[in-house]
Amino acid sequence: MNWTDKLYDFDALQKPDWEPKGLVFDVQRFAIHDGGGIRTNVFFKGCPLNCLWCQNPESIRWRQDISFVEQHCIQCRKCIAVCPVSAIKTDSCEERVTGIDKEKCILCGACFKTCYAGAINIIGRWLSVEDLVAMVNRDRDFYVASGGGITFSGGEPTGQPKFLLAALQAMQGLGLHTAVETCLHVPWEQLEPLLSHVDLLLTDIKHMDPERHGALTGVSNELILENFRNIAGLGIPVRVRIPLITGLNDDVANLQATADLIASCKNVQGVDVLPYNRLGISKCHQLGCDYALADVAPPSTESVEATADLFRSVADDVTVGGM
Repeated sequence: MNWTDKLYDFDALQKPDWEPKGLVFDVQRFAIHDGGGIRTNVFFKGCPLNCLWCQNPESIRWRQDISFVEQHCIQCRKCIAVCPVSAIKTDSCEERVTGIDKEKCILCGACFKTCYAGAINIIGRWLSVEDLVAMVNRDRDFYVASGGGITFSGGEPTGQPKFLLAALQAMQGLGLHTAVETCLHVPWEQLEPLLSHVDLLLTDIKHMDPERHGALTGVSNELILENFRNIAGLGIPVRVRIPLITGLNDDVANLQATADLIASCKNVQGVDVLPYNRLGISKCHQLGCDYALADVAPPSTESVEATADLFRSVADDVTVGGM
């Protein structure tokens, strides 16, 4: 975890008795992507999609998770002694700690508090709006000087609408630019109240075919595209991200259909082409899950540049970056 305050008070990790609080898995200060200028990026936990290439698999579940970073483990075995449900996994000789049994683990935090080497981490912390305001106020001069602000990402921030709305209103009250990165797989009645408090929306278009989109992400794209067109009708600024995955969504027909959609929407400010990388592999290993695309190669430089050129025909501002 990359917490701004580095406060690992386990009591603060427990679900609050009152709202609004948000479950987030990371807060990154001094970010220079995702909305312009210098920003604080807040990553919400929980996502309705399960993209095969997800580089943040720790964001998917709507609850806290626990991870084991094997290379950090010093094999002190104190976690074994304190675990009340025997969820610490060991090798066949029972000499080395190798992970955590998620079926047994009750997220009590005993091993987390004992592991001073940082091999065991609880992923997900409940933050209040006041917590966020205190964080961003420290860097406010940088936001003002650079034209930056705060970006809510994930996971899927609209999945925690009460907290997101309160946080957006608080940031606007501070005079800060607000951006929300969303997959748009959210009911319109849940999304619409948030939009008047958003200066910029960031969203992926992963595939134009509903069935293919379902196979790649677990959900159809029908609601996503409906929301995308509704937002275009309102004129809300949008920046589109194109995850480019070798053999999955990089065919010319799909990319051209995506470009045609973007060309029809006058509110699109730019396009980011995001070539697939393998960052999610190590994270899945730490979480004890399998990564579906471990054998898929990143797209070639030629493929990435050809894709960027295609989108330059429909958008003035096209960048190439990493996922």
